[in-house]
Amino acid sequence: MIDQENLIKLTRQLIRIPSENPPGNEYRIACFVKTFLADLGLKPKIYEFKKNRSNVVAILKGKDKNRSLLVTPHLDTVPAGRNWRFPPFAARLHNGRIYGRGASDDKGNLAVLLEVIKSLVEENQILSYNLILTATADEETGSTFGLIPLLDRGILKPQAALILDADEFKIIVVQKGLRHIKVRLKGKSAHGAYPWKGTNAIDLALEALSGIKSHKFSYKRNPFLRPPTINIGKIAGGDKVNMVADWCEFELDFRFLPGMSATRIIQDIRRAINNYTREFRVEIMAAQPPAQIDCRHPLVKYLKNSMAAHKIKPKISGCEGATVLSFFQRRNIPAVATGFSCSGCAHSSNEYIKVDYLYNGAKILEDFLKNFRFDKPL
Repeated sequence: MIDQENLIKLTRQLIRIPSENPPGNEYRIACFVKTFLADLGLKPKIYEFKKNRSNVVAILKGKDKNRSLLVTPHLDTVPAGRNWRFPPFAARLHNGRIYGRGASDDKGNLAVLLEVIKSLVEENQILSYNLILTATADEETGSTFGLIPLLDRGILKPQAALILDADEFKIIVVQKGLRHIKVRLKGKSAHGAYPWKGTNAIDLALEALSGIKSHKFSYKRNPFLRPPTINIGKIAGGDKVNMVADWCEFELDFRFLPGMSATRIIQDIRRAINNYTREFRVEIMAAQPPAQIDCRHPLVKYLKNSMAAHKIKPKISGCEGATVLSFFQRRNIPAVATGFSCSGCAHSSNEYIKVDYLYNGAKILEDFLKNFRFDKPL
């Protein structure tokens, strides 16, 4: 049985252990999670791919040893920042909310998972499959020391995955792909009083950006996602105010829909820049493919059933940002994301999670784990 008071206590304990990334050090909170699971009789292990970048993995054995479901929240948070109403690591309980860095992203979800495992163990519940619990490092900066090497090295080999990293009880079935692109343009320097004698790379960049922003990318609409977007995240150029800038570079954040070709996107960007200059270089800084799962998949079906059973209306949704969903898709592991965080709280000052969300989330997750089956989609 889910114990609400214990769930509150657990959430507050987790928030009080700083795990900001950067700088990145999940060792203390990983040790807390490991001890918690070991006290329940599990045999958790810590895996590190860089010192103090700690991941916790444990298995709750079920009836079918050949079937495994991975459930994963993450351990790290963004930096605390400033302008907090309550101290960011005090885990203040106020008016039904727990405040603190990581409350919604992602320590509340982690607390929910730990409380559910405690409840299952105390009830001697044997699931129909092996449950792999994985609390990961480095989610906030790309999972280089977390989920990616755990999958790449075969430490994790689930048949399906549930990511606990979403808000408002949404069931995330699709997310956009990502390309972070750096473009460097070359000009010709000259004295600032005689700009006609040079070629201003900043001017070229402004023209090229205008062309990129006005380009009509080809895509098919998705019912759960907005159209593709381009954000100009960074621009720099030139060396001195009285010189014609002979260099300029800018960085683009491109989010695209399932079905779009990442190769075609880069080609279109190159063509758009070619209209203004041939002296440029394009570098892909980061890349993630889109991710999508059939809404009839058992992961989705059983989550919907569990939410409905606890009077929570299921919200099938898409994710505009990049999450770890794509790491599973590229390995052909079906995955969805859900979570019990509060909308708009992640990465903000005065981050909080509602106690009611924690309690309802724990009951839903327990119901889902008890009833989930690896049956075929409807």
